[in-house]
Amino acid sequence: MHRRHLLALAALPCVPGDAFAMERPLIAAAAALQPALEEAAPIIAVQTGIAPRFAYGASGNLARQVAQGAPFEMLLAADEVSIQKLAEAGHTRDAGHVFAVGRLALFAPRGSALDPAGGLEALRPLLAVGRVQRFAIANPEIAPYGRAAEQALRRLDLWEALRPHLVFGTSIAQAAQFATTEGATGGLIAYSLALSPALSARGSFSLVPEALHDPLRHRLAMTRRASDAAARLQSWFLSPQAAEVFARHGLQAP
Repeated sequence: MHRRHLLALAALPCVPGDAFAMERPLIAAAAALQPALEEAAPIIAVQTGIAPRFAYGASGNLARQVAQGAPFEMLLAADEVSIQKLAEAGHTRDAGHVFAVGRLALFAPRGSALDPAGGLEALRPLLAVGRVQRFAIANPEIAPYGRAAEQALRRLDLWEALRPHLVFGTSIAQAAQFATTEGATGGLIAYSLALSPALSARGSFSLVPEALHDPLRHRLAMTRRASDAAARLQSWFLSPQAAEVFARHGLQAP
């Protein structure tokens, strides 16, 4: 990954000007996007002369902060509802654009009784014999991946049996942390996080069938305080170059 990243940067045109004078808009971003945006940030700087600052969290929490006047110039949400509500209330310039589609993954840390290769159904026999301890998902009330997790578990009639064992992360990133802690059976996390070196070294995962939950369509929009730099960033996030970066992190093109 590091070598490919350096080669990509070497192939990009150099942006003139003082690097220390780069524009630095503050962007709110769903936690599932962090691995992709960490790779994208230096590429964005070289291609656009902009060095965005990212604040990560659950899409619902970030949208609430935008509505309360937080100094974000753009929201990259893991769903569409968060953006649509902001647009209806007049907090964004428009209804924004879908820029990626995420996937939900079933993750189990090393040593867990759960084998993700068996899918969510592998939880059923473990629940029957009391072998499920803590199982992590993001809070469904604020996190799109948490909502998708609840939908998938309900559609397989696993929600009520699993509910006493659930631990809720305030974001999908925190849920991923909970899923790797000692004594955890596993969790439902973002595919983009399951692919990260930090998690892939600590366990295994399988993709949850998309038919089990609503699509995780990631939408972005500029806020009313957006600058020209934010507008240029939006163009980059909707570009083929961005789609390539997102795809490397398990985020499909819309």
